[in-house]
Order: sequence, then structure tokens, then C-alpha cells
Amino acid sequence: MTEKEQFLNVLEREFPTTIKVLRAFPPQKADIKPHAKSRSAKDLAWNFVIEEKASAQALDGAIDLKRMPPAPASLQDVISTFEKEHRTFVERIKKTPDAELNKPVKFFTGPKQMGDMRKMDVLWFMLMDSVHHRGQMSVYLRMADGKVPSIYGPTADEPWM
Repeated sequence: MTEKEQFLNVLEREFPTTIKVLRAFPPQKADIKPHAKSRSAKDLAWNFVIEEKASAQALDGAIDLKRMPPAPASLQDVISTFEKEHRTFVERIKKTPDAELNKPVKFFTGPKQMGDMRKMDVLWFMLMDSVHHRGQMSVYLRMADGKVPSIYGPTADEPWM
């Protein structure tokens, strides 16, 4: 199995879990924030779209976060956009030659620092970061009195036994 195939397998395995967490979120509580410095739940959910768009930009050769669209008005629209963008992103990766994924692209290497990273490493970084943000979203979900679905194992709301 190539690294691209491995990445696609993990990406496709994580996506349904992320959607399950997002769909469990009470839409009327999309503005909840655990702290004044934190993003709202809706803005955190929008981050999943931004990460896949930034990954697609990396495939194009340059990431420009200033070119990202603003979040839609509702959490449901964020989720719908994520579903659509994800399908587009998966197809884009499938069409990208493996050799292209080994080329460098400028990416964040520290606070206010950019350096060369292999495109495939950027994709892995963004995927792992989205898993991290999904974990944050599960905390928001609990705070919003939503039912936290199973992610990598049972939860109080979705026990396995």
C-alpha cells in the first residue's frame, strides 16, 4: 500500500466519526464557547472545512489562509459544506500523482515561521489536527448537553457493553 493509499484510508475512516460528532451537536447551541478565548462551536466546526481547503491549497503549491471563505450562518450549513468539500478533497487526492505529494510546500513550522514541508506531511499534519479539533468538539458537545458518540471507544452516552 502506498502512503497516499494509507492516508486516504485513514482520512475516510476518520470522516464518518467527525460527521457523527458534528451531527450530534445541538444546533441551537452552536454559539457556545467554553472560554472567552475559545472559538464558538460553529467556528470550531468550520475549522474542518478550512483544514481540508488548506490541504488542497498545499497540493496547489501554496497555502494562503487569507483566501478562506467565511463560515456559513448555521451549523447545519457548516456540516453540509464539510460533507461536500470532503468529497471534493478525497477526489483531488486520488488524482494527485504520488510524486507530487513528495514535493515541498511552505507550511507553518513554528509561531510566525514558515518552512518547507513535504506535501504529504502537510496532509498528515492537517488530518491529525482535525482529529485533535474533533476531540475539542466532543468537549463542546458535552457542555452543550449533547450526547457524545463513540469516537475511539465507548462514551457515557454510547457504551459498548
